[in-house]
Amino acid sequence: MKESITRSELIEILADKFAQSELSKSDVSLSVKELIQYMSTSISEGRRIEIRGFGSFTLRERKPRMGRNPKTGEPVPLGAKYAPHFKPGKDLKERVKTQVGQ
Repeated sequence: MKESITRSELIEILADKFAQSELSKSDVSLSVKELIQYMSTSISEGRRIEIRGFGSFTLRERKPRMGRNPKTGEPVPLGAKYAPHFKPGKDLKERVKTQVGQ
């Protein structure tokens, strides 16, 4: 199993898959870039994105807390911040469960 896939590898895979159609590699590349840009912008503005069967992306607030400096071990206050969150959908969970074998 491959550990990760880059955006350019994803574009190559999709371009190969749609090679018989009217979509060119540049069309696929533009589509992938636009999709990622739209999702990034939407999440950063606090909007929720749901892709049925795959999952949902939201923005979650992390409360302020005490961390520590890894070099010195000294406590360091960390402020509140927002972070993107992904919740897998039921279909994705099932697929992972059956293919990875839990």
